Order: sequence, then structure tokens, then C-alpha cells
Amino acid sequence: MSAPLRPRPAAPSGPAASRDRAVPTSRLLTVGVVGSGRVGAVLGAALAAAGHRVVAVSGDSGASRARLALLLPEVPRHPAVAVARAAADLLLIAVPDDRLADLVTDLAEQGALRPGQIVAHTSGAHGLAVLGAAVAAGARPLALHPAMTFTGTPDDLVRLDGISYGVTAPAELRPLAARLVADLGGVPEWVAESDRQLYHAALAHGANHLVTLVNEATDRLRDAGVSRPEKVLAPLLRAALENALRLGDDALTGPVSRGDAGTVRRHLARLAATAPESVPAYLALARRTADRAIAAGRLRPVDAQSLLGVLADSGREVSL
Repeated sequence: MSAPLRPRPAAPSGPAASRDRAVPTSRLLTVGVVGSGRVGAVLGAALAAAGHRVVAVSGDSGASRARLALLLPEVPRHPAVAVARAAADLLLIAVPDDRLADLVTDLAEQGALRPGQIVAHTSGAHGLAVLGAAVAAGARPLALHPAMTFTGTPDDLVRLDGISYGVTAPAELRPLAARLVADLGGVPEWVAESDRQLYHAALAHGANHLVTLVNEATDRLRDAGVSRPEKVLAPLLRAALENALRLGDDALTGPVSRGDAGTVRRHLARLAATAPESVPAYLALARRTADRAIAAGRLRPVDAQSLLGVLADSGREVSL
């Protein structure tokens, strides 16, 4: 994480001062955080560690209070409207995607947002359009999504170092956005408004589905009598992930990439008998793996014919 910032000399008066007020990149910010889930509490703590003044947070559940006691123990809790009014420079909103638009609209309707205030959200799925009500109130919009999974504990503060943030911002706010990301110890990835859904789908597909995939593999190893499946999987999965990130499709190994139709057929038969709920996911991933292996030249189309036939036949059986 970046070192705490020190106050800088006062900006000169005149046009330069007006520009500084428009985009306050050269001073510490007064910040409010609405939503003290895992992301909001951690980013609030990270901003405070970078020297910004976090003056108010919202969060009423027992889990939220526990997180705030760990991460922002000196910051008072208030309702969202009061937090928005206290956030003189930056209001950071970290709530579930489907709640975001209604919350912003409600804050605007209650007069809690003001001209010049920066209203940022942490949703990966949304860009700037969801902040339309804030813009109508004169606030400046910013989408600032950390590409990281959070536990809501102080351990997350260490994990922030060097991560990427998917940022969507008006041109005049880009310097401020870059500065905030740097203060959080991260690196900005500029994502166009029209690409936010694709950006978020990619992250969810990679991270969330990875958790599901690992737990599926863990369960099937237990079914096979392995007492400590995590011990078996850890070195294998770490190597596979590192190879995939480094080599792309050249990291593919295993029966699908070799066209071993008989092995895949036996996998599917045993899965159908032991854990039929796992068969559709295995089939979908095996088909996509075969497509990528063929496209990458890892699997010749002639060698893939039997394999693709097994996958097609099993797919028809599952759909019956």
C-alpha cells in the first residue's frame, strides 16, 4: 500500500485554484462510505491509511458493526443520508449491484448530494449511467471496482497492494481516479461504459466459477475416499493457474486436450452414478476445453472426433 500522503502547499488563487477545486487531485479528501460490507469497509480503511479523512460510514447489521470495529473503529456510523451529507469531497458507495440505482436516486431526492461532490461506486457490473441521479444533482460520477475478492478483515489491506481497479470516469476525473487508485496501492484499468458488463462477466466467470470448480473437485475427491482433498489439489491447482496465466491455452493438459475419448466417457459414467449434478458442468467445460484446444493447435480435429462424439452423446442423455 502507498505511504500516507502529506498535506501539500496551498494552491494559488485564480484559475489554477478553480481547477484544483474542480478536480481535487492535490489534497486529502473528506470521505463518507455508504455500505460497510466487505468491500466498503476495507476500501474505507485503505483510504484512511493513505491519509484521507473518512468521517462517516453506514452499516447496521451485526456483521457490518464487527467489520467496522476492526477496520474503522474511530469512524462514526450514521444512516446513508447523513453519510452522504458529511462526505464533502468523496462519497464511496459499496452496496450490491441491484441496490445501487435506487440508493443513489433516494440520496438525490433527499438532497444529500451536492454540486461538485464526487460520487463513486465499487460495482464491477455498472458504469456511470447508474449514477444518473447524482449527476442530475450536480455531483461527479466515478466507477471504481477493485478486481479482488474480499474477506472484510485487515488481511485484505495487504492484498490490495498491486491489484487492478476497473475504472470508468469522465475525462476530467481521470487524474483524480488515477490518484485514488494509487493511494489504494493499485493500478487503474480504464474500462469504457459500454464494456462494463463484459469486464464484470469475465471477472465473475474467472473468480466465482473457479471457487465452484475447486469445491466440485474437492467433493468428488471425498467421494473417491480421499481424506484431505485440499492437500491433493493445492499444488496441482496452483501450478495450473500459474501456467494458464503465463502460457494461455498452451497450458492445457489432460484427457480432453489429448482427445482421450475413452477416459472422458468413463469419467462421465462414474460421475453420473456418483454425482449426477456434476455432469452438466463437466460437459460444458469439456466442450469448451476441446474448442480451445483445437483452436490453439493442441488437439487436431481428426483426433477430436471421437471425443466430440462422446460429449455430444452424453449431452443428449443429460437433456432427456
